[in-house]
Amino acid sequence: MVLFGTIINALLIIIGSIIGRFLKNLPEKMKNTVLSIIGLAVALLGIQMGLKTNNFVILIVSLVVGAIIGEWIDLDSSFNRFGKWVESKIKSKDSNSNIAEGFITASLIFVIGSMGIIGALDSGLRNDHAVLITKGIIDGFTSIILTSTLGIGVLLSAFPVLIYQGMIAIFSGLISKYIPEEAMNLFIQEMTATGGVMILAIGLNIAGLTKIRVANLLPGIVVVLGIIVIMFPFQ
Repeated sequence: MVLFGTIINALLIIIGSIIGRFLKNLPEKMKNTVLSIIGLAVALLGIQMGLKTNNFVILIVSLVVGAIIGEWIDLDSSFNRFGKWVESKIKSKDSNSNIAEGFITASLIFVIGSMGIIGALDSGLRNDHAVLITKGIIDGFTSIILTSTLGIGVLLSAFPVLIYQGMIAIFSGLISKYIPEEAMNLFIQEMTATGGVMILAIGLNIAGLTKIRVANLLPGIVVVLGIIVIMFPFQ
């Protein structure tokens, strides 16, 4: 079953979010401290991913052009509107719950990164789900912590993960037929680095150090793909 790994990944996020929901009554001071630590840990992960680039020009151009496109179409507002719409439909007992914030933050953390792409490709091409199941375990534990501090909106991030990784797994055969392995490896490397900067920004936001509209940086991933397509034939 091509989608087995993706479904397991999404289910573990949901289970982790439900567990985290029962931990929401932690003392406020403890929540703030835990949230700051999570932010710093996520920022460190982003730095580690960002350093994987072999071409800082691709990294910078992708982020700058992606940010311009993202600000123009204002993806951040679209994410927020969706989160607020869901929030209005859910009768939350926690008046301080911010479903939009939890949804956006968790979606960006769980979707951006090489494990999702590599795992989905493995699922589609080789019916090997080990990478996605491993990612699911990591995401599940992360969702426990995020939900305990950011609220039940984290659970909704399971659906972008399901759609994103599922589409890659389903269309992986077509992808491999038209894209050389070297080009795919280069894209994954530079996409990971570009996504790492976004993860760094997410971590700083979680820690309360910045207020970067990270969702508006997402078109940078598409820009990376465009640059690789243009550059690869000349390498």
